[in-house]
Amino acid sequence: MHVVVSAGGTQEPIDPVRIITNRSSGKQGYAIAEAARDRGARVTLVTAPTALTDPDLIEVVKVGSARDMLASIESTLRAGADALVMAAAVADWEPASAARQKVKKVDGQDRTTLELTKTPDILATVRELPGVKVGFAAETEDLLGNAKEKLSRKGLDLIVANDVSATDAGFNVDNNRVVILDRDGAQDELPLMSKRDVADRILDRVRRIVDARH
Repeated sequence: MHVVVSAGGTQEPIDPVRIITNRSSGKQGYAIAEAARDRGARVTLVTAPTALTDPDLIEVVKVGSARDMLASIESTLRAGADALVMAAAVADWEPASAARQKVKKVDGQDRTTLELTKTPDILATVRELPGVKVGFAAETEDLLGNAKEKLSRKGLDLIVANDVSATDAGFNVDNNRVVILDRDGAQDELPLMSKRDVADRILDRVRRIVDARH
Protein backbone atom coordinates (compact mmCIF):
# COMPACT_ATOMS: atom_id res chain seq x y z
CA MET A 1 0.00 0.00 0.00
CA HIS A 2 0.95 3.61 -0.53
CA VAL A 3 -0.38 5.80 2.27
CA VAL A 4 -0.28 9.60 2.17
CA VAL A 5 -0.42 11.35 5.54
CA SER A 6 -0.58 15.07 6.28
CA ALA A 7 0.59 16.58 9.54
CA GLY A 8 1.21 19.85 11.39
CA GLY A 9 -0.47 23.23 11.26
CA THR A 10 -0.23 25.18 8.02
CA GLN A 11 1.25 28.67 8.08
CA GLU A 12 -0.41 31.45 6.12
CA PRO A 13 1.86 34.47 5.58
CA ILE A 14 0.83 37.98 6.59
CA ASP A 15 4.19 39.45 5.65
CA PRO A 16 7.77 38.07 5.44
CA VAL A 17 7.98 37.61 9.23
CA ARG A 18 4.40 37.01 10.44
CA ILE A 19 2.01 34.14 9.87
CA ILE A 20 -1.42 32.82 10.81
CA THR A 21 -1.15 29.31 12.22
CA ASN A 22 -2.55 27.07 14.97
CA ARG A 23 -1.46 24.94 17.92
CA SER A 24 -1.04 21.62 16.11
CA SER A 25 2.22 19.86 17.03
CA GLY A 26 2.04 17.33 14.19
CA LYS A 27 2.41 14.42 16.63
CA GLN A 28 -0.73 12.55 15.56
CA GLY A 29 0.12 12.77 11.87
CA TYR A 30 3.70 11.63 12.45
CA ALA A 31 2.43 8.73 14.57
CA ILE A 32 0.13 7.64 11.74
CA ALA A 33 2.95 7.86 9.20
CA GLU A 34 5.29 5.80 11.40
CA ALA A 35 2.60 3.20 12.14
CA ALA A 36 1.86 2.80 8.42
CA ARG A 37 5.57 2.41 7.70
CA ASP A 38 5.92 -0.24 10.39
CA ARG A 39 3.05 -2.18 8.80
CA GLY A 40 4.99 -2.29 5.53
CA ALA A 41 3.33 0.55 3.63
CA ARG A 42 5.14 3.03 1.46
CA VAL A 43 4.45 6.34 3.15
CA THR A 44 4.50 9.93 1.95
CA LEU A 45 4.31 12.42 4.82
CA VAL A 46 3.26 15.91 3.73
CA THR A 47 4.02 18.09 6.71
CA ALA A 48 3.68 21.72 7.66
CA PRO A 49 6.48 23.04 9.92
CA THR A 50 6.84 21.16 13.22
CA ALA A 51 9.52 20.65 15.88
CA LEU A 52 9.54 16.90 15.19
CA THR A 53 12.39 14.89 13.70
CA ASP A 54 11.89 13.50 10.20
CA PRO A 55 10.97 9.81 10.55
CA ASP A 56 13.23 7.23 8.92
CA LEU A 57 12.24 5.35 5.75
CA ILE A 58 9.42 7.76 4.96
CA GLU A 59 9.26 10.23 2.09
CA VAL A 60 8.87 13.60 3.82
CA VAL A 61 7.51 16.54 1.82
CA LYS A 62 7.77 19.83 3.71
CA VAL A 63 5.25 22.55 2.94
CA GLY A 64 4.17 25.84 4.45
CA SER A 65 0.72 27.04 3.52
CA ALA A 66 -2.57 25.29 2.81
CA ARG A 67 -2.07 25.96 -0.90
CA ASP A 68 1.38 24.34 -0.77
CA MET A 69 -0.08 21.32 1.04
CA LEU A 70 -2.89 20.97 -1.49
CA ALA A 71 -0.47 21.04 -4.42
CA SER A 72 1.76 18.34 -2.88
CA ILE A 73 -1.12 16.07 -1.84
CA GLU A 74 -2.95 16.39 -5.14
CA SER A 75 0.13 15.55 -7.22
CA THR A 76 0.96 12.59 -4.96
CA LEU A 77 -2.57 11.16 -5.16
CA ARG A 78 -2.67 11.57 -8.93
CA ALA A 79 0.54 9.55 -9.18
CA GLY A 80 -1.19 6.72 -7.30
CA ALA A 81 -1.99 6.11 -3.63
CA ASP A 82 -4.28 3.79 -1.69
CA ALA A 83 -5.21 6.14 1.13
CA LEU A 84 -4.99 9.72 2.35
CA VAL A 85 -5.08 10.35 6.10
CA MET A 86 -5.54 14.09 6.51
CA ALA A 87 -4.27 14.65 10.06
CA ALA A 88 -2.93 18.15 9.41
CA ALA A 89 -4.62 21.17 10.97
CA VAL A 90 -5.15 23.21 7.84
CA ALA A 91 -5.87 26.91 8.32
CA ASP A 92 -9.39 27.88 7.26
CA TRP A 93 -8.35 31.45 6.43
CA GLU A 94 -5.40 33.21 4.81
CA PRO A 95 -4.63 36.90 4.31
CA ALA A 96 -6.23 38.19 1.13
CA SER A 97 -2.77 39.43 0.15
CA ALA A 98 0.58 39.02 1.88
CA ALA A 99 2.69 42.16 2.26
CA ARG A 100 6.03 42.04 0.46
CA GLN A 101 7.75 43.88 3.33
CA LYS A 102 7.31 43.71 7.09
CA VAL A 103 4.23 45.66 8.13
CA LYS A 104 5.40 48.42 10.48
CA LYS A 105 3.62 49.91 13.45
CA VAL A 106 2.23 53.40 12.95
CA ASP A 107 2.49 55.87 15.82
CA GLY A 108 -0.94 56.65 17.23
CA GLN A 109 -2.58 53.64 15.54
CA ASP A 110 -3.95 51.24 18.17
CA ARG A 111 -5.90 48.96 15.82
CA THR A 112 -5.58 47.55 12.34
CA THR A 113 -7.68 45.35 10.10
CA LEU A 114 -6.50 42.21 8.32
CA GLU A 115 -8.66 41.04 5.42
CA LEU A 116 -8.90 37.25 5.21
CA THR A 117 -10.10 34.88 2.53
CA LYS A 118 -10.84 31.16 2.67
CA THR A 119 -8.03 28.71 2.02
CA PRO A 120 -8.63 25.92 -0.51
CA ASP A 121 -10.48 22.89 0.91
CA ILE A 122 -7.98 20.09 0.39
CA LEU A 123 -10.28 17.13 1.04
CA ALA A 124 -13.07 18.58 -1.08
CA THR A 125 -10.63 19.20 -3.93
CA VAL A 126 -9.26 15.64 -3.98
CA ARG A 127 -12.48 13.77 -3.12
CA GLU A 128 -12.88 12.36 -6.65
CA LEU A 129 -9.33 11.04 -6.81
CA PRO A 130 -8.82 7.32 -6.06
CA GLY A 131 -8.08 6.08 -2.55
CA VAL A 132 -9.59 5.91 0.92
CA LYS A 133 -10.08 9.39 2.40
CA VAL A 134 -9.77 9.95 6.15
CA GLY A 135 -10.38 13.37 7.66
CA PHE A 136 -10.01 14.82 11.15
CA ALA A 137 -12.44 17.04 13.04
CA ALA A 138 -10.72 19.01 15.79
CA GLU A 139 -13.62 20.56 17.69
CA THR A 140 -14.32 22.48 20.89
CA GLU A 141 -18.11 21.96 20.91
CA ASP A 142 -20.75 19.60 19.46
CA LEU A 143 -18.01 17.09 18.63
CA LEU A 144 -20.12 14.41 16.95
CA GLY A 145 -22.53 16.79 15.22
CA ASN A 146 -19.73 18.75 13.60
CA ALA A 147 -17.82 15.58 12.69
CA LYS A 148 -20.86 13.97 11.02
CA GLU A 149 -21.53 17.11 9.00
CA LYS A 150 -17.92 17.25 7.81
CA LEU A 151 -17.89 13.52 7.00
CA SER A 152 -20.93 13.93 4.75
CA ARG A 153 -20.03 17.28 3.19
CA LYS A 154 -16.55 16.16 2.15
CA GLY A 155 -17.51 12.66 1.03
CA LEU A 156 -15.06 10.94 3.37
CA ASP A 157 -14.78 7.25 4.17
CA LEU A 158 -13.81 7.93 7.79
CA ILE A 159 -13.48 10.91 10.09
CA VAL A 160 -11.58 11.06 13.37
CA ALA A 161 -13.16 13.48 15.84
CA ASN A 162 -11.34 14.82 18.85
CA ASP A 163 -12.09 17.50 21.44
CA VAL A 164 -9.11 19.83 21.34
CA SER A 165 -10.32 21.78 24.37
CA ALA A 166 -9.31 18.83 26.59
CA THR A 167 -6.09 19.30 28.54
CA ASP A 168 -5.04 15.64 28.54
CA ALA A 169 -5.53 14.95 24.83
CA GLY A 170 -5.28 16.60 21.42
CA PHE A 171 -2.84 19.40 20.70
CA ASN A 172 0.75 19.34 22.01
CA VAL A 173 0.47 16.15 24.09
CA ASP A 174 1.33 12.51 23.40
CA ASN A 175 -2.17 11.12 24.01
CA ASN A 176 -5.48 11.44 22.25
CA ARG A 177 -9.12 10.57 22.85
CA VAL A 178 -11.07 10.22 19.61
CA VAL A 179 -14.23 8.93 18.02
CA ILE A 180 -13.89 7.28 14.60
CA LEU A 181 -17.01 7.62 12.44
CA ASP A 182 -17.68 6.05 9.05
CA ARG A 183 -20.08 6.88 6.23
CA ASP A 184 -22.43 4.03 7.26
CA GLY A 185 -23.09 5.69 10.62
CA ALA A 186 -20.90 3.49 12.81
CA GLN A 187 -19.05 5.16 15.69
CA ASP A 188 -16.00 3.78 17.50
CA GLU A 189 -15.39 5.78 20.67
CA LEU A 190 -11.83 5.22 21.86
CA PRO A 191 -10.63 5.90 25.41
CA LEU A 192 -7.57 8.00 26.20
CA MET A 193 -4.57 6.30 24.60
CA SER A 194 -1.24 7.13 23.02
CA LYS A 195 -1.29 8.76 19.62
CA ARG A 196 0.55 5.72 18.26
CA ASP A 197 -2.27 3.47 19.48
CA VAL A 198 -4.81 5.83 17.91
CA ALA A 199 -2.82 5.61 14.68
CA ASP A 200 -3.05 1.82 14.69
CA ARG A 201 -6.79 1.88 15.26
CA ILE A 202 -7.25 4.27 12.34
CA LEU A 203 -5.07 2.15 10.07
CA ASP A 204 -6.99 -0.99 11.03
CA ARG A 205 -10.11 0.67 9.61
CA VAL A 206 -8.28 1.91 6.51
CA ARG A 207 -6.94 -1.59 5.81
CA ARG A 208 -10.41 -3.10 5.98
CA ILE A 209 -11.81 -0.55 3.52
CA VAL A 210 -8.94 -1.05 1.07
CA ASP A 211 -9.31 -4.84 1.26
CA ALA A 212 -13.07 -4.61 0.68
CA ARG A 213 -12.57 -2.50 -2.46
CA HIS A 214 -10.04 -4.93 -3.90
